[in-house]
Amino acid sequence: MSNLKNNQAILKDNKTIKQINPTFAVIGAGHGGKAMAAHLAIKGFKVRLYNRTLSKIIPIIKMKGIEVEGEISGFGKLELATDNISQAIEGSDVILVAVPAFAHASIAERCAPYLSDGQIVLLNPGRTCGALEFINILRERGNKRDVIVAEAQTFIYASRGMGPASVKIFRIKQAIPVGAIPAIKTEYALDVINQAYPEFISATSVIETSFNNIGAVFHPAITLLNASRIESTMGNFQFYIEGVTSSVAKVLEAVDKERVEVAYTLRCKNVLSALDWLTMAYNVVEDNLFDGIHSNPGYYGIMAPKTINTRYITEDVPMSLVPISEFGRLFGVDTKTIDSLIEIANIIFKTDFRKSGRNLSRLRLENLNLEQIRNVFIDGIPV
Repeated sequence: MSNLKNNQAILKDNKTIKQINPTFAVIGAGHGGKAMAAHLAIKGFKVRLYNRTLSKIIPIIKMKGIEVEGEISGFGKLELATDNISQAIEGSDVILVAVPAFAHASIAERCAPYLSDGQIVLLNPGRTCGALEFINILRERGNKRDVIVAEAQTFIYASRGMGPASVKIFRIKQAIPVGAIPAIKTEYALDVINQAYPEFISATSVIETSFNNIGAVFHPAITLLNASRIESTMGNFQFYIEGVTSSVAKVLEAVDKERVEVAYTLRCKNVLSALDWLTMAYNVVEDNLFDGIHSNPGYYGIMAPKTINTRYITEDVPMSLVPISEFGRLFGVDTKTIDSLIEIANIIFKTDFRKSGRNLSRLRLENLNLEQIRNVFIDGIPV
């Protein structure tokens, strides 16, 4: 049972009773999970860290925490680091899922037996339709408890692991929209989460967080258009700064335009262009994506992946580009640039990301009209 449940933190007339010092469980000990767990601990919160593979967190267990450098520096002492997910989430108020989106389904399955009334699950980020997929799996696994499932539009940190028990935080984004299913529970979730992360702000719904997914714009296109350079140098170049030339930026702008058009079709109230997002997240103001990316100090020093087999493809193509394309096809929006990137990725990886990704069938949205789909996203009406 969570502390919030014990303290009678309940929703009354859409208002919440604020609690202090929530306990956090961070799911995943990759670049982002280590940054999140360590920073929360430095802030003084109780933090449990879960990772599926025990060997990866043994150094963290031995040190009892994680060293942080960069924009934040210090040592984050953890309450617990474990490969037992029940130990991590039982009694935690907020479960911060910091794994690639292709792992959301398996994490939902692992969490389902243990999540209880009053707990908040936040996907960091959800990519596109992450919260919907997560809550569908909880229902399918028989979890009918009053669990709030929310998603962040992007990840709060630009970070990289520097060692088994250390991480560097290059930049902390200044504003990250969060949406819950149903949307009426978003403010309640934020009342709790904002005690640790004031950077999280309210989105109108998960339609906004899912279709303002800027990773879909940046990650696959930059990676695929720099595939030969990644393979020949093992990623020895700055991903955003050297990887985005004027030609690459034009492709990013085309992907962004298609994403925005799909979002408008779903009647997303707050559609951000990639340039708008750079202003919101990093306070960068420019007239085009090339200048916007190169004016962002948070992107300097971030190196390219060492291999083309990176989550920028294996996560962002099936969990970001595929659902955007699927909704585009359903509502008659031309997504030829996005479709081209999906097909190139299929060829390189010898797979079918449309089949394995978040297609309409996987999201349980087949044969629904626009109003029915919006009801699922906004009101949480099961299908």
